[in-house]
Amino acid sequence: MILAGGQANRMGGGDKGRLMLGSHSLIHRVIERITPQVDAVVLNANGDLSRFDDLGLPVVADSIPDYAGPLAGILAGMDWAAEQGHEWLISVAADTPSFPLNMVERLSASGAPVVLAATPDPERGRIPQPTFGRWQVALRHDLRAALNDGVRKIRQWTLAKGETLVMFEEADFFNINTPEDLAWAEQHLT
Repeated sequence: MILAGGQANRMGGGDKGRLMLGSHSLIHRVIERITPQVDAVVLNANGDLSRFDDLGLPVVADSIPDYAGPLAGILAGMDWAAEQGHEWLISVAADTPSFPLNMVERLSASGAPVVLAATPDPERGRIPQPTFGRWQVALRHDLRAALNDGVRKIRQWTLAKGETLVMFEEADFFNINTPEDLAWAEQHLT
């Protein structure tokens, strides 16, 4: 599941995944990185879904109204995965073009129902990257109930489910939220 359902407020609106980084859009970079790691790819977006027809991917919208955040996108992905007969969902963000090429393998080494990527931080020890995870699809009913009860923060829900964090020492989970972030990525990621 590529999460592209946000409103991109800090970028001035629109689809951040369509921003160009070098000669490729962010979303094309994400598709290229995730496709070899999984059996199928689906995109989570909101609004006019036909604007992604050129990608050739199934696109699913949030079933929880009013832009409930990435957890709503993960639920949409879980529902789609259940319909396809998958037991697990991998999530990545459309605005993070350089996540690890072995991310799924490393997240899948844990049998925990919720596994999130994390990166080291000298002061805090580790920083979870909650949009990059492995989710047991059977949890979708619990997640739907939590969203309907007003839960919006990914970690509020994952901590309650006994999340496991997998450290990525050298991974780059730099996400592009502002024009300054995009300028930095142009210098360092292309």
